[in-house]
Amino acid sequence: MNSVDQLKQWVKESDNIVFFGGAGVSTESGIPDFRSVDGLYNQKYDYPPETILSHTFYMERTDEFFRFYRDKMLELDAKPNAAHLKLAELEQAGKLKAVITQNIDGLHQAAGSKTVLELHGSVHRNYCLKCGKEYSARQIKESVGVPRCSCGGQIKPDVVLYEEGLDSQTIQDSIYYINQADVLIIGGTSLAVYPAAGLIDYYRGKKLVLINKSATPMDRRANLLIQDSIGKVFSQLEVS
Repeated sequence: MNSVDQLKQWVKESDNIVFFGGAGVSTESGIPDFRSVDGLYNQKYDYPPETILSHTFYMERTDEFFRFYRDKMLELDAKPNAAHLKLAELEQAGKLKAVITQNIDGLHQAAGSKTVLELHGSVHRNYCLKCGKEYSARQIKESVGVPRCSCGGQIKPDVVLYEEGLDSQTIQDSIYYINQADVLIIGGTSLAVYPAAGLIDYYRGKKLVLINKSATPMDRRANLLIQDSIGKVFSQLEVS
């Protein structure tokens, strides 16, 4: 039995699947990741992306932060791909319990997924630091300079910047779902970013599936390792 057939069988037999995904899930929708050859880390800016996307830079060079943010982080025309759509289908069929994602693009929700735990926040939520009023990603995209609220306050995207901590409730919920899962599928992530990568330690089952185009530090821990495009793999899964 090849690895995809094995995955198909595990998916068929389980009604307690959890999916944990990273940037590789969205690259197939045309959203660049950070670490690949053509990702954001290898493009030329005055500062490296991890500096620009830090809390310090946001506070000290807010105008420059938003110039980069609008240009590179707000890919608002991207559409869900085969992986997003299949995950939504699996949830609807009662097989998938939760999607845990490091992505901030909202594509899982756009595909129809309901239980989505966003470890790093979402570009679709933006709020005034002064009064809390909410703004859409489109409003931020179309704003000029530092976006301001109608009350005059500064608007901040609800994304976790470097130097900021993850939301504790989201972490707790993620740990709960991973700990309870029968099948844990990890896809499209280098498993290099902590604390997110450490969530794998809470899995107690024997069906850990790792789908990624390149090797990860966790490959040896996988019960099933598939080095391929996540969209290609997921498009072969059957929901019954």
